[in-house]
Amino acid sequence: MSIVAIESLTRKFGNFVALDNVNFKIEEGEIYGLLGPNGAGKSTIINIICGLLKPNNGKIKIFNKDISGERKFIKSNIGIVPQDIAIYEDLTVFENVKFFGSLYGLKGSSLKENSLTALEFVELGDKTKKFPSELSGGMKRRLNIACALAHKPKLIIMDEPTVGIDPQSRNHILQSVKKLNSLGSAIIYTSHYMEEVEEICSKIAIIDHGKLIAEGTKDELKSLVWDKQRIIITIDSLSSINEKEIRKIPGVNEVVVKDNKVEISSNKDINNMEQIILYFTKNNLSIQNVESNKPNLETVFLTLTGRKLRH
Repeated sequence: MSIVAIESLTRKFGNFVALDNVNFKIEEGEIYGLLGPNGAGKSTIINIICGLLKPNNGKIKIFNKDISGERKFIKSNIGIVPQDIAIYEDLTVFENVKFFGSLYGLKGSSLKENSLTALEFVELGDKTKKFPSELSGGMKRRLNIACALAHKPKLIIMDEPTVGIDPQSRNHILQSVKKLNSLGSAIIYTSHYMEEVEEICSKIAIIDHGKLIAEGTKDELKSLVWDKQRIIITIDSLSSINEKEIRKIPGVNEVVVKDNKVEISSNKDINNMEQIILYFTKNNLSIQNVESNKPNLETVFLTLTGRKLRH
């Protein structure tokens, strides 16, 4: 079942087209990465899904229900972790989570139990009586997440949840995202940290100038900009190198010998690393280092948009 199905989504602000005929689906069990430079349209999509904005055109179904007719049900099953921390400084940790849980209709023992469960999940169960001013930046981020989880939503939207926190807290949040997903929640994840998206997202969409310009798994996106891999082998001496012999290895397209390095261009679809290494060992060539130059998600993003993600 599609958790989110968006068809021909368009949104304008005056003459400015924020979203231009956007189409995508988020399936059950997916962690869906939403990438784009500032002003690309990510926030507009999120605000429309949450019911804060209405589109000028297009169809949106969430949990297989039309967003225009089932707004109350849809909102009650979405959890939102905003980029800016949304907690109340004059409420304790526990009171914060209870307050947000109550907004979704939780009451009495269910509200208390769910709030405690959410805090245990983000490892703040021992901080219930603390005030936000007594928490570190990473703890505040985790409290922000707990506030979005008390009502046990089926869809969780996480808008840059790791901005400005320490590596330990960031790792905890990433592991929490994976665990939430394994427990059955679909997740929309936006981040300016490419390595996070590459680590946790099962599918990724890249948006620029209001248009969806690419979508797929990380390997599918990489294949859009990468048709060859470059292998660089550093050795002690080049005296015994036979370039013609290396070119006979299946998949090898080009061999360049320079200084004490051998650069080999090879077809990305052929796994020939073992044969390449075997050539060097058979010829008693001492290998000092091996590098395989493959594109990462940032390479894909820069190639497709020509722009860096900006905080």
